Amino acid sequence: MATQTKTPQTAIELVPNPFQVAQQQLDEAAELLELDGALHELLRWPLRELHVTLPVKMDDGSTKIFHGFRVQYNDARGPTKGGIRYHPDETIDTVRALAAWMTWKCAVVDIPLGGGKGGIICNPKEMSDGELERLSRAYIRQVGRILGLEKDVPAPDVYTNPQIMAWMVDEYSFLKGYNEFGMITGKPLALGGSAGRGDATARGGIYCLREAGKVLGIDLKGATTAIQGYGNAGSFAHKLGTELLGLKVVAVSDSRGGIYNSKGLDYEAVMAHKSKTGSVVKFPGAEALSNEALLELDVKVLVPSALESVLTDQNAPKVKAKLIVELANGPTSPAADRILYDAGCYVIPDFLCNAGGVTVSYFEMVQNAYDYYWQEGLVHERLDAKMTAAFHAVHRAAQEHQVHNRLAAYLVAVSRVAEAVKLRGWV
Repeated sequence: MATQTKTPQTAIELVPNPFQVAQQQLDEAAELLELDGALHELLRWPLRELHVTLPVKMDDGSTKIFHGFRVQYNDARGPTKGGIRYHPDETIDTVRALAAWMTWKCAVVDIPLGGGKGGIICNPKEMSDGELERLSRAYIRQVGRILGLEKDVPAPDVYTNPQIMAWMVDEYSFLKGYNEFGMITGKPLALGGSAGRGDATARGGIYCLREAGKVLGIDLKGATTAIQGYGNAGSFAHKLGTELLGLKVVAVSDSRGGIYNSKGLDYEAVMAHKSKTGSVVKFPGAEALSNEALLELDVKVLVPSALESVLTDQNAPKVKAKLIVELANGPTSPAADRILYDAGCYVIPDFLCNAGGVTVSYFEMVQNAYDYYWQEGLVHERLDAKMTAAFHAVHRAAQEHQVHNRLAAYLVAVSRVAEAVKLRGWV
């Protein structure tokens, strides 16, 4: 007998609705920019969204019904771009918020793309590879009609990876009758992926942190650092932060808990332990601590790399870090932003800080389009140039308007999207 998943509901009742947070952040920027009323209202909402229902045959012979989404927030500056998340607590409002942030993210690093996002309500940790493949192909069969190199280009996100992208591009190519590898990014290198994509999100954030150290006059060599979330972004932040800046990472965590060692944590050793056990928890020689406690450690640099809404008005007053490097999407609430700013904490906001991923995804699209691929060193060089320019544009806006960095990033990004909307005659 067929089973059915729960219909989409609010993920966590006690945290702010992420889309309302995204709208509030936009509203604040729109007021400072004195946007026309119609233009402001247009930018508050997705231009289009697709809700899909996906029947998937499970390994035990039953059919399970999944619910998924694809949101195309704004394409005034170019095709929409954004990842696909597999998560049991996925909601349409989370996807809307992430699509909005992708719009501002592409604009702040000045690449000719708009913002999109997708998601499926599922628990990939409880699914076999065969079930994940059938789910991924079912999603493309439903959503593929609005995707394409000139329309909307997905990418990996939470609990998705290059293999899932490979299944998706294969399904899309089968439906089209020809290969279009550029319809999705984050692919394996053998299928048109880009060198340098694996660590791009963390690398872009580390470049921003380097520039922040320069403008603030902070020596980052040996700076104590805590990283919440040890997936792709968080683990590479540990590796690159150590290699490129000499950070001293004293705490890391994943969904099961965290570890702390005041003498520092070796990246290779922690990764080996996680690969063997599935978690950083119980790493030899380290103390256990919770994800919540990690955020309040007395460190110089804090790197939230997990999910949204982890820094709120409840715990922001307890944050001791001087620099916050937001590799996660939406980790800080508007109220927490004000508290941290007043306390003198320098926040590198998410849609600037983690834009390295979409920037190299854009590079991947470019390489796919003209079927010529760059060496990794060139990818790093061009990413560095983009992230450095974007960081300083935001820093200048913050100084000029005397506002916190997230609002400054909005001022830069929203003004660019607004200009494109007006030039196209939409309002």
